[in-house]
Amino acid sequence: MTKKIFRSSLIVAATVSLAAIIIITGILYNYFNSSTILQLKSQLDFAANGVENCGIEYLNGISQNNYRLTLIKSDGSVIFDTDADAAKMDNHIDRAEIKSALNTGYGESERFSATLLEKTFYCAKKLKNGDILRICATQYSVLTLLLGIMQPIIVIFVLAIILSAILAKRMSKKIVEPLNNLDLENPLENDIYDEISPLLLHIEQQNRRIRRQFEEIKQNRKKFDAVIENMNEALIILDEDENIITANNAAMHLFKTNKECIGKSFILTERSFDVDNALKEAENSGHSEVNIQRAGGEYQLNISRIGGKKKLGTVILAFDVTDKVFAERNRKEFTANVSHELKTPLQSIMGSAELIENGLVKSQDMPRFIKNIHSEANRLVTLIDDIIRLSALDEKSELEFESVDLYEIAKEVMHNLKNAAEAKNISLELDGKSTEINGVKQLVYEIVNNICENAVKYNKDNGQVKISVEKSDDGTYFTVSDTGIGIDEEHQTRVFERFYRVDKSHSKKIGGTGLGLSIVKHAADCLGAEVKLESVIGKGTAVTVKFKYF
Repeated sequence: MTKKIFRSSLIVAATVSLAAIIIITGILYNYFNSSTILQLKSQLDFAANGVENCGIEYLNGISQNNYRLTLIKSDGSVIFDTDADAAKMDNHIDRAEIKSALNTGYGESERFSATLLEKTFYCAKKLKNGDILRICATQYSVLTLLLGIMQPIIVIFVLAIILSAILAKRMSKKIVEPLNNLDLENPLENDIYDEISPLLLHIEQQNRRIRRQFEEIKQNRKKFDAVIENMNEALIILDEDENIITANNAAMHLFKTNKECIGKSFILTERSFDVDNALKEAENSGHSEVNIQRAGGEYQLNISRIGGKKKLGTVILAFDVTDKVFAERNRKEFTANVSHELKTPLQSIMGSAELIENGLVKSQDMPRFIKNIHSEANRLVTLIDDIIRLSALDEKSELEFESVDLYEIAKEVMHNLKNAAEAKNISLELDGKSTEINGVKQLVYEIVNNICENAVKYNKDNGQVKISVEKSDDGTYFTVSDTGIGIDEEHQTRVFERFYRVDKSHSKKIGGTGLGLSIVKHAADCLGAEVKLESVIGKGTAVTVKFKYF
């Protein structure tokens, strides 16, 4: 803007200077022309009086100067001329000033010489005797005049341009300086040219709209951040170049990163080949899904492209499907295990019955086959009862809680297991005292019975089982520890699954269904209790159930 003002000012100054020179030259030229005509008239009057009073001899006595006098008869012939031989001169009857003088008594004209760049002024006056006296003078034309004074004009013009440039530069800076110092944050507080007041008012209105919109965006951003930070699902938003724009805490925890990942490429955070392929698929088709495993869990990534034909970004939403996958796997395993567990005793019963039916069993072997049928039938009934019980626990129907003496139930279970323990020469020991808990008696009994029964079943001969009931500030603890075969660490998290056996051949040999600890876990969940298992291979196992206060 400064340059534009400078150029405009300089052009105006140059134009004004040039125009002034032209106008002044024209005015001076016209002034000199008028002065010349007046002087010629004055000199003509003097010469006419002299000729009329003294005759032609008066003209002979005039010395040559800047003026030329010519005496002409009324027929146009030249009688006398101060600069030339009158006899050799042409007839002047057709000259404009002569014609005018003959008709009106006075005439004047001017003629321009393109060759000499001069202008000649003529004034003619009719004398009393009818002759015409003419006077003339030569003057330079305006072009000749300009050429004559060109040097001083150029000097003056250059000086004027230099002075104009200096003044224009200062003036442009002075004009622009207030504009450069405008306070656009508070436009109405500027004390400056009235001409830009509408602009400042418009800027102030625009600033208010921007502040209002910015505040709305800020509030929406806070709401958005509050929503995504409290989401259980991991959320990541990428730009068109797959750089991370935002990621909530769940996403940072899932992908083991922090706030420093913002603005960086997602591939630096997640280097999975499957995820990279899913991103490409989402870019092409608009949506894709992929499952990943993290920290012992399984997550489903839903990847969606933002924008239409032109990709604006990508949204990645991760759902924890660990329970779903685990439940699906358990369902399949449960179905397979139930089929297998039911099929095994049924096949044994059907095989024994078929041999008896076909008379292939000797009379002395008949009791053994009948005992096998009875044993397998009992096992089948026990298995079906456990399955039904687990299904009932899964339903989590409304339970009637009551005050239950945990110590008395443990004492009853220990009495019921006495014969099984004596068969393996296992000692049973119960510590504690009568302790009331809020629970369902049947469920509490099943928890205590299954844990104690496993402690006897999977114990070594001449082993030991210790049962304790202890009351603490945070709840009541029921603990059963044995000196049995123990459970390897890799199996300890799965022993509460249905039909899961550490040693299947050994478990079937001792008659387990694989549902005991699963019933314990489900019953404890229904009662709001916690189950903890600690075991060392070859040294034994300790199972603790914590019943909370209600």
